[in-house]
Amino acid sequence: MLVQLSIRDIVLIDRLELQFDAGLSVLTGETGAGKSILLDAFALALGGRGDGSLVRHGESQGQITAVFDIATEHPARRIAGEADIDTEGDLILRRVQMADGRTRAFINDQAVSVQVLRAVGAKLVEIHGQHDDRAMIDPATHRTILDAYGGHEPQVATVREAAAAVSAARKALESQRARIEKARRDVDYLRHAVEELDALAPQPGEEAELDARRQSMMQAEKVTGELADARETLDGQASPIPAISAALRRLERRSDQAPQLIEPSVRALDAVLVACDEARDALEQALRDAEFDPRELENVEERLFALRAAGRKYDVLPDDLADLRARFAADVASIDAGEEELASREAALAEAETAYRAAAKRLSAARAKTAAALDAAVQQELPPLKLERARFITHVTVDEESRDPSGFDRVEFWAQTNPGTRAGPMMKVASGGELSRFMLALKVVLADRGSAPTLVFDEIDTGVGGAVADAIGQRLSRLAAATQVMAVTHAPQVAARAGRHFLIAKESVSEEERVATRVSPLFEDHRREEIARMLAGATITSEARAAAVKLLEGALARQ
Repeated sequence: MLVQLSIRDIVLIDRLELQFDAGLSVLTGETGAGKSILLDAFALALGGRGDGSLVRHGESQGQITAVFDIATEHPARRIAGEADIDTEGDLILRRVQMADGRTRAFINDQAVSVQVLRAVGAKLVEIHGQHDDRAMIDPATHRTILDAYGGHEPQVATVREAAAAVSAARKALESQRARIEKARRDVDYLRHAVEELDALAPQPGEEAELDARRQSMMQAEKVTGELADARETLDGQASPIPAISAALRRLERRSDQAPQLIEPSVRALDAVLVACDEARDALEQALRDAEFDPRELENVEERLFALRAAGRKYDVLPDDLADLRARFAADVASIDAGEEELASREAALAEAETAYRAAAKRLSAARAKTAAALDAAVQQELPPLKLERARFITHVTVDEESRDPSGFDRVEFWAQTNPGTRAGPMMKVASGGELSRFMLALKVVLADRGSAPTLVFDEIDTGVGGAVADAIGQRLSRLAAATQVMAVTHAPQVAARAGRHFLIAKESVSEEERVATRVSPLFEDHRREEIARMLAGATITSEARAAAVKLLEGALARQ
């Protein structure tokens, strides 16, 4: 429910902090005191249309903050969570309205789009008034309301799943048809491509392997001569190894005569011979490794160029030729097996449509039964609201050719305001006052069927009095037992039934005679005086005060 509403610099409101409780709260005051401003500001916090003219004169921006205490599993938390908003604790909706018309929206101090704010706000609050164009007035919501009243959610889910299955089966069928048609147009090209690719037999990764082998052979061809020359230097006729070996032997024969002079040279010459042997071995190994058949290079290049040419021809990478061949082969095969697959998918679609029709018919029958029950329940609420000659009608239109995810039915709330008149959509045939009372009756019937946690009624008692106003107050009080209700009212009979009473008034706030709207909670004597004013007008008489006391005592006794 709404626990706090804070408004800064909106039209006549400079600073306002309101605390709310469960049950029925009423807001009363003189005409022009600012009741509509308060509701406009509240609607803005819920995602309503912004307007720079709402900002208080002389200020650059206004701000509205609404704090809600709701259950952890409430749908509003789910919507906020899907927008990556931290939903721990209270849910705080804030809207900043700039004087230049721009707005900013926040939920729990995280910036969000107005669309997200509106979606969350719609789950938290419903506003009903004589000129309301949202909530239950919108025919798009009527089917959902009927399903909520009848508890049809499991059946609706079944129909939605069946509709999704029909859609998937239809897409699969259309895809198969398109594939076969394309394959038929391209069959000659496809067959030739498959034969060509079969002959080529490309393998994934083959291009890279061939290119690496080609580069290796080409580099080997370039260095083989230098390797052979180096080996010839060590092993050929001009090799220094025999001369070094002879010098080493002569020095070794003289080593006894002057060992200190000869032995270092002997060791060095011996190391030279070892190094020459190692160098010769390395050169011989390199020459063996560099050996290749020139025909192999030709074959590698021929294969590599063939793969690359095929890639250019079919506009794919050489590594993708194998997959392309498989796709072409599958398309060719689909020409032969396509009719069987097509028949299978047609059967699957027919089966899915049969399941959808069966589920939708069951749901449609349940809706028809629920519509009659809803009509009867609302009808019982109408006579005390001075609508005893009126009829409430849940108008259900069935279109069995529809494949709507929610079923065959289009639901719209109709009304017949007097016997003999033509029934029609409630928004078109009911006057403002009648419309408000129809909405109240409907909300009372739906009170325990998934209503928003906060309901706001804006002057739904306009143009009525006496017993009708008392009946409205009684129903608002009943409604408030299941959900939080706020009502802007001119009817003392309604105000007397409230658990909390707020007075909206204007007062001067500066020497320049600027005025501001103030909202004050009323208790005991002050509340009695306000109800007396609502009864008597400008001059409050003792009779009005006595009547106010009687109203308050009567309301208390009926609670």
